[in-house]
Amino acid sequence: MHSTEDTNKTEHLLSLDGAKERLHLFKADLLEEGSFDAVVDGCVCVFHTASPVQFSVTDPQAELVEPAVKGTLNVLQSCVKFPAVKRVVMTSSMAAVMSTGKPLTSDVVVDETYYSDPLFCEKIKQWYRLSKTLAEQAAWKFAEENGIDLVTLHPGFTIGPLLRPTLNISIKFFQNLMSGIETPFINYPFVDVRDIASAHIQAFEVPSAKGRYCLVAQVADGPDTLKILQQLYPTLCLPEFGNPSDSKFQVSIEKAKGLGINFLPLEKSIRDTVESLKEKGFLNI
Repeated sequence: MHSTEDTNKTEHLLSLDGAKERLHLFKADLLEEGSFDAVVDGCVCVFHTASPVQFSVTDPQAELVEPAVKGTLNVLQSCVKFPAVKRVVMTSSMAAVMSTGKPLTSDVVVDETYYSDPLFCEKIKQWYRLSKTLAEQAAWKFAEENGIDLVTLHPGFTIGPLLRPTLNISIKFFQNLMSGIETPFINYPFVDVRDIASAHIQAFEVPSAKGRYCLVAQVADGPDTLKILQQLYPTLCLPEFGNPSDSKFQVSIEKAKGLGINFLPLEKSIRDTVESLKEKGFLNI
């Protein structure tokens, strides 16, 4: 992590069961070459999960693209130095999958053969999507050239119980949806954070794991999501449902099932997200 002194980023980790005996925190910088050597030394598997997530930036190259791409390459360069590393599992995103430039209509089933087009991402000024797309491209090129056994995971819009004491961007968007504040999404490729965690473990432990994996439990639009919330919490004051999306694509779960992932139902993920927001004081209902 960038700072081991920031209690907002460390306290919830150090309080996990077994952390005292088994968790070691290292200071590292995505943009500093060799910064991850000490972290990787002695590891059998490396999980590369770090990448900046911002949707409003003034300098996309410096704030998103460079940290994502250079950070990924710095981690992989450290992995090459230590023969004990047998596999690298990289957290990519559906952002690196869905922005092909072709319409995602209701008859489309997105799968692992879909790749976001960097030129299209740049054209529509979706800088986060561009950063994740270029980082994945760089990772596969480096892995192939250096004989790294790489697996990339592509989670969608992540909800579920909160671990840290602050809100991440996807949960903020979820809160905005509940409040009627406009969000940049028409359809939400939802996935539960617990399923993502399981997928990371399986991607390491299943010897046959290979290539890319889309991680999406269900695609739902705003009205779908608000209806589930209303059913779960009838007294919750919600905005009007609005018109349903006429372009609700699907995402294949077949390859993820091969990892042993059985996605949690969206209703459970939404309920557990709301309960977690209440527990941590972010929501009063």
